[in-house]
Amino acid sequence: MSENTPSQQEVIEALQANFTREMQAAQTYYELAGKESDEKRKAILVRLAKTEEDHASKWRERLEALGITDFSFKKKSLWQSMQLKSSSLATNLERMEQEEHRNIAAYESQKRFGDEDLTQLLDEIENDEKNHARSVRALVSTDPQKSLQLMWSRERWHKHAGTGWIGDAIYGVNDGLGAVFGIISGVAGFSSSSRVVLVSGLAGMIASALSMGAGAYLATKSNREMVEAEVHHERQEIASDPAHEREELELLYQLKGFTESESAMLAERITSDPDLYLKTMVQEELGMSEEQFPNPWRSALSGSASTAVGAIVPVIPFFFLQGIPAIITAAIVSIVAHFAVGAAKSLVTVRSWWQSGLEMTVVGVIEGAITYSLGILGNTLLH
Repeated sequence: MSENTPSQQEVIEALQANFTREMQAAQTYYELAGKESDEKRKAILVRLAKTEEDHASKWRERLEALGITDFSFKKKSLWQSMQLKSSSLATNLERMEQEEHRNIAAYESQKRFGDEDLTQLLDEIENDEKNHARSVRALVSTDPQKSLQLMWSRERWHKHAGTGWIGDAIYGVNDGLGAVFGIISGVAGFSSSSRVVLVSGLAGMIASALSMGAGAYLATKSNREMVEAEVHHERQEIASDPAHEREELELLYQLKGFTESESAMLAERITSDPDLYLKTMVQEELGMSEEQFPNPWRSALSGSASTAVGAIVPVIPFFFLQGIPAIITAAIVSIVAHFAVGAAKSLVTVRSWWQSGLEMTVVGVIEGAITYSLGILGNTLLH
């Protein structure tokens, strides 16, 4: 026996683990079916459970051929049982989808044994497990709780998309104004030099604008890349296994209340158009689209420019005034600007303009008082 050839005991242990894995999955699917009130969804869960039992029977036959007669299997742990009972159906389905993928990985690793018959069986069961993962994903995507969460997230996105650059600009101005007003107040409390305050404010403005622009660029780019990766993955699934993807699409529509014939008709129409097919699968399975996020460069420019606009407001008086008059003027201008920005936030929120403006004003006053006091304290301690 070569160094890489598995021993019979190693093969037996792997097959026993497979048997246990399938029996536990069947047990879980039966329990989930018992918690499901919708008859169509319940029937799907029962079907999955029976398929897992069939897989277990096949592993049992392989073990019997190797002389194994003990087919007791390890039950779920107390912690797993508590999770199953205390978690929502949607959460349990998500766990089962993850479990199906772990099973696929385990079966893929066992192909190293080099047994042709075993590899054929592994391929067959692995393909079933992939179908199970798709079915469970479809169940999750049509779960009422998940659907409601998706609707809420879409509504929030639509609101954001409707305001577009206006919302980004308001939040950028808000951040720039708050950050630089704090810097101006602190430095003014520490130093009586208007030039020092001016330079500090300008430095803070530039740093805030660059930081906001970089953050907006990276965040938007990361989100776009995530969507693009998911779309690419779905495109590969459609290309490699179109029959199963179509079956999944039909299942999605059946779970939405369409009859089998209606679902087949809809799937036929959608799959006939490759672009529509991909967009539909991405939307139905993932709740996202390729157009979901704005251009990263536009986000960076909007973030930087709006932050700079907000940040320059507390600095302006120091271009024309010096000493206490400059500080007082900067404080008044900044407080008024805080109220204006807060009121403008009502364009992208559901709060009244005066409530939002007053809240922003209070925050600005507190921020300025604290940083100015810290500046005075620092001056006292260092001098």
